[in-house]
Amino acid sequence: MAVRVGVLGANGRMGRTVCAAVAADPDLELVAAVNTVAAGQQVEGVTITNDLQALLDARAGGAVDFTHPSAVLDNVLWCVANGVHVVVGTTGMTLDDHDRIAAAIVEHGSATNVVVAPNFAIGAVLMMHFAEQAARYLPAAEIIELHHDGKADAPSGTAWTTARRIAAARAESYRGPEGESLQGSRGGDEDGVRIHSVRLPGLVAHQEVILGGAGQTLTIRHDSLDRASFMPGVVLAVKEIGARPGLTVGLDQLLGL
Repeated sequence: MAVRVGVLGANGRMGRTVCAAVAADPDLELVAAVNTVAAGQQVEGVTITNDLQALLDARAGGAVDFTHPSAVLDNVLWCVANGVHVVVGTTGMTLDDHDRIAAAIVEHGSATNVVVAPNFAIGAVLMMHFAEQAARYLPAAEIIELHHDGKADAPSGTAWTTARRIAAARAESYRGPEGESLQGSRGGDEDGVRIHSVRLPGLVAHQEVILGGAGQTLTIRHDSLDRASFMPGVVLAVKEIGARPGLTVGLDQLLGL
């Protein structure tokens, strides 16, 4: 029996791509599309509405959120309160947000599962995993992340997550020079890992991790050239979420990493 899925942010660039991926998968069925604007328009044969109640009316067993950092937490908490599993691709969530979600799941009887991933591209998940492993041997690291100029947050959730994982994995701490002739030139600092955010038209989603040691550097880079790169991970999460109790952060567990 196909999993009944609703998409939040269904009229956005990522949302429409998700709707198409869900509609194309024989094990999934697109039954609801929610967006704050474009109500009444069609996406993959489903009428867009601006009301989350559409998830319940359509008997959606799961939802996928690709909305906006300002809206995503409220959407997830609504899904948890109403018994709808939810896969979250919207970036900009904080560790405090994760704590609130985990607490809400317990408060409402742990019947709803949530998967939050900073990036659904399988290559990006591997990039973060490899960078974490490399940091055990090369503790000095900086991250350059590049995205389209419509991205609402900086740094990206992928970069922030990568930096935290590198910092936690290092055998020894590292903090590079901080001198700046132009304020901000050295980027943001997450526990000694510098993050540099680039926003330009023409880009999709790209990240480069440069690790340094005595006489050597190691560069790990991932490029998403099309939003289709995220869809295998999204579909995997939707299919797996029913078997993942509570809050799952990242796709590593789903991929067996």
